[in-house]
Amino acid sequence: MAPTLILLLLSQVVLFSSVTSKKVCGRPPVTEGIDETTLKRVYEVGEELTLTCEQGYLPSMPTPGRITCTATGEWTPSNLACSRKSASPLARGRTEAPYKSVLNFTCDDGYVMIGANESRCLHDGSWSSQPPLCKAVNCPLPTPPRDGKIVHDRPVSGSNTIYGQTWTYECNSPKAPSHERGSCMADGTVTEPPECRDVSCTIPTNIKNGFITFAVMRPHGYKEKVKYACNEHYTLVGEPEIQCQNTGNWSSKPVCKAPCTVGIKRGRIFYNARKIWISDLKPNRILHGEHVAFYCLNRAERCGYPVATTCNDGNLPIPECFVEPGKVEYNLRSKNLPSEITMCTSLPPASPANTTRPA
Repeated sequence: MAPTLILLLLSQVVLFSSVTSKKVCGRPPVTEGIDETTLKRVYEVGEELTLTCEQGYLPSMPTPGRITCTATGEWTPSNLACSRKSASPLARGRTEAPYKSVLNFTCDDGYVMIGANESRCLHDGSWSSQPPLCKAVNCPLPTPPRDGKIVHDRPVSGSNTIYGQTWTYECNSPKAPSHERGSCMADGTVTEPPECRDVSCTIPTNIKNGFITFAVMRPHGYKEKVKYACNEHYTLVGEPEIQCQNTGNWSSKPVCKAPCTVGIKRGRIFYNARKIWISDLKPNRILHGEHVAFYCLNRAERCGYPVATTCNDGNLPIPECFVEPGKVEYNLRSKNLPSEITMCTSLPPASPANTTRPA
């Protein structure tokens, strides 16, 4: 009896060992885009598996990738790679977008969206929705001021205006509106109408180095104008006319800028498209805003080059590189001056020597 029992136990041990020593493969490792929906948890040795890409992905090879479960419990290598499909550009100037990409849309202030606010790149390379439209906000027509009217910048029709449209408020003369401009705003409302009121500006005054060309010296009403001019050789900067505004103040007056004197005794300059010896510049006067070039020497190349400067309200800076010649050099060897020798084909590198100094 005992030998039979021992033999039976040994048989069970051998049978158990032979069953548990058999290798199997688990689920194969997969990368992004490989279809996992048909994969099992365990595979037998020798069992083959065909890997495919899921919807929205493109395979790296024309034929399906096959792998095999080996006796070691490992899978043979897979050469399959899946890349996301791209959707065509949804709008001009956009690039392709990969599968699962999401585009979000917003409208600028003053515009309302008509359509979906997002679109997704689908597995077939199409978009879930087309771009929405952004439509301008509508506003009601503005109300004219009491004792006045509205002048629209552009013609309007119907009972609405759209965001961004503007207009001017006008009052019956001689009154002035408390504010002159109105618009259709982003929140769908319009500017409140102004109040029409009496406005007066003080007696206009002269400007420095200038004068009023014609005006009755009295207070002026809304939108009345006064015109200015400058003394001889002064340059007027700004609008020549000022206007009485709805605030009771004049608009900005112009200013008269002074001419400049070229502050050298010897040398040649380039002015009004020609070379001039400074002694021949009569009168020695450059108007505000005009340009003058002085000639400097490039010592390395032994050539001359012009450096421009500008008259600014009586001040004409002289370039730092300009060296005024002495009397002997100017009178006896003027042909050797930078203005008279060969001109440089290119300007020298910028350096502190090429800046300007006060006149």
